[in-house]
Amino acid sequence: KWLARDCDILIVDEPTRGIDVGAKDEIYRLLEQLAESGKAIMVISSDLPEVLRLSHRIAVMGEGRLATVLDSDEATQETIMENATRFHETAVK
Repeated sequence: KWLARDCDILIVDEPTRGIDVGAKDEIYRLLEQLAESGKAIMVISSDLPEVLRLSHRIAVMGEGRLATVLDSDEATQETIMENATRFHETAVK
């Protein structure tokens, strides 16, 4: 459905949750093609490998707040998780 619209900004929430690996790769290719054509795409996902594959910049949320924004070249699963949990660690202390 969303491909039928010619929008400049696309927001996708958990775009590959519950689908098989082949379908995931097809969605990844499609999102990458849209980005290369100049579309802005916001991906909301809890799948960290997916986030790292698709993102140029990563906004990390924790406890309902923005924890940090990382460029793709500095982001790892570890840095994402460290930032996502830092508010929780502060609240527990």
